[in-house]
Amino acid sequence: MFGDLSTASTCFLAIAIGLALTFEFVNGFHDTANAVATVIYTNSLRPGIAVVWSGLWNLIGVLTSNGAVAFGILALLPVELILNVGSAAGFAMVFSLLLSAIIWNLGTWSMGLPASSSHTLIGSLMGVGLANAMRHAGSHFGDGVNWAKAREVGLSLLISPLIGFCAAALLLLAMKAVTRHEALYREPDKDKPPPFWIRATLIFTCTGVSFAHGSNDGQKGMGLILLILVGILPGQYALNLAAGPAAVERVVASSRAAQVILERHAGSTKLLERAPTELSAYLKPNGKLGRDTLAALAMENRYIGMMLSSGRSIQSTNAAERGHLRGSIYLVSESIAKLTKAGEFTDGRERAALGAFTGSLDGLTKYIPIWVKFAVALALGLGTMIGWERIVVTVGEKIGKTHLSYAQGAAAELVAAVTIGLADTVGLPVSTTHVLSSGIAGTMSANHSGLQMNTVRNLLMAWVLTLPVCVFLGAMLFSLGLNVVLGLGLR
Repeated sequence: MFGDLSTASTCFLAIAIGLALTFEFVNGFHDTANAVATVIYTNSLRPGIAVVWSGLWNLIGVLTSNGAVAFGILALLPVELILNVGSAAGFAMVFSLLLSAIIWNLGTWSMGLPASSSHTLIGSLMGVGLANAMRHAGSHFGDGVNWAKAREVGLSLLISPLIGFCAAALLLLAMKAVTRHEALYREPDKDKPPPFWIRATLIFTCTGVSFAHGSNDGQKGMGLILLILVGILPGQYALNLAAGPAAVERVVASSRAAQVILERHAGSTKLLERAPTELSAYLKPNGKLGRDTLAALAMENRYIGMMLSSGRSIQSTNAAERGHLRGSIYLVSESIAKLTKAGEFTDGRERAALGAFTGSLDGLTKYIPIWVKFAVALALGLGTMIGWERIVVTVGEKIGKTHLSYAQGAAAELVAAVTIGLADTVGLPVSTTHVLSSGIAGTMSANHSGLQMNTVRNLLMAWVLTLPVCVFLGAMLFSLGLNVVLGLGLR
């Protein structure tokens, strides 16, 4: 696998994967620590057991995830960097994304603030996109960001804490109406575990948050690691080598059906080498449908059908061509999605056929190697073991004026698990930190416990500053990293 790599490429691979796993390790300080905060603070589980238990369910969440969040995050990247991730700009992109996210996460963790790893990564992505756009003549500020996807992701990150606050408050009030058992609503004894049924409830909610966190937050690092592997080892990772002849047959058959539709709409298919350039321009944030766009799409689709001749497996394709084929699949799939969203295909049968086609294409490129899932889960678990204490104290004692009760912890965690799980099904990233911290604040308000405004101000300040600071860090480190990588002779 590594025999054909130069020394420089091998070093880039090792450093990049190391940084991606470090990001997930630091993510464990923040987001995973929130999952164990209530069980540790209420003495329901000892810290060591709680962290191992949470790490196990993080692993299960990561292993059962579908990758939708990972590839949704990557959709924020500029199309030219996704297609040329093995270039100097691609390497600079990966390093700047990860370093800026790690720097901000470590800074907020050192102050005990539950900042969002999702926000840090998305801010870094936007910064890279903005800096990359300014490298090209004729580009305008803002051209390098997929603003439609950014709005979608931004809304999910904005709305989810509000849902956490309101839903947790309502759930606590409902619990008080249903059961008046005093043990649920008192402050935890300092060194004494709660009654068994309360412990079981809190362990259950901790398990739910851990699983949901693994299935959502764990995907962010996985997507970046796959991007690194595709750039450096396209022959092994550009396409899903586990896809057998049946999967390839589905792609070929749906490609033929799609070709009829595309040629009907295009009218002409006389483009040659310009097809990838035409589609790349269309997929940019300000890209418009031109007279050659559909012709280019039909041409790239014909190339895919030709390369994946019926009855072959992915492993039987030419390893040297897999990177180029992945690029064509990306261009075709994303272009069809954008055209469909813009209302270009109005016939129901055409939309269904094209949807089936893009779905079959996704099976070849939107996959996560199993070893990557295990590595990310392990990094999350190790980070939680080392850095949980600061966040646990903040969640348990510094958000409300009274200490966290059993019922408040259970309500906040149950709402967080459900909210994150729902976001995961539609491929949207949410912040475990934001949802759970907001849920704790909601239960404090519903309980008339009051909020420690100094902590709330610090939390809000960290949340508000995260995006702009990480945009700046991402842009600055991308520019610096690009100069360094070019200086090392990589183009």
